[in-house]
Amino acid sequence: MTEATPEDRSEGELTRYCPLTGVAGTLSGKYAMQLVCVVGALEPVRFGAIEERLAAASTSTLSARLDELVAERLLTRTQYDEIPPRVEYELTEDGRELCERLEPVLAWAEEREAGSGRT
Repeated sequence: MTEATPEDRSEGELTRYCPLTGVAGTLSGKYAMQLVCVVGALEPVRFGAIEERLAAASTSTLSARLDELVAERLLTRTQYDEIPPRVEYELTEDGRELCERLEPVLAWAEEREAGSGRT
């Protein structure tokens, strides 16, 4: 019996080892994890407040990432019929759980960067 090569393995089999599909794929997007944390800290939060906290991110990137997080049911988006238009974002129950699970990872990243002298 010969061992299967990576080319022989099915997509499902490879996904077990590195599941960067679905929500994991969304979270690997630029600013995705930061958005979850910002929304969790400020909810309900408007787009402008998110932009202030993530000033390095472009408006289009933030908008796209927020849409993806809403599609993955990690955030809710509430649009109010007002002039000027008002939209607020909040974490869903799954989003809150994710935020809690990200805290140790983010703490580790901060400690690692502090220890390496990077900012």
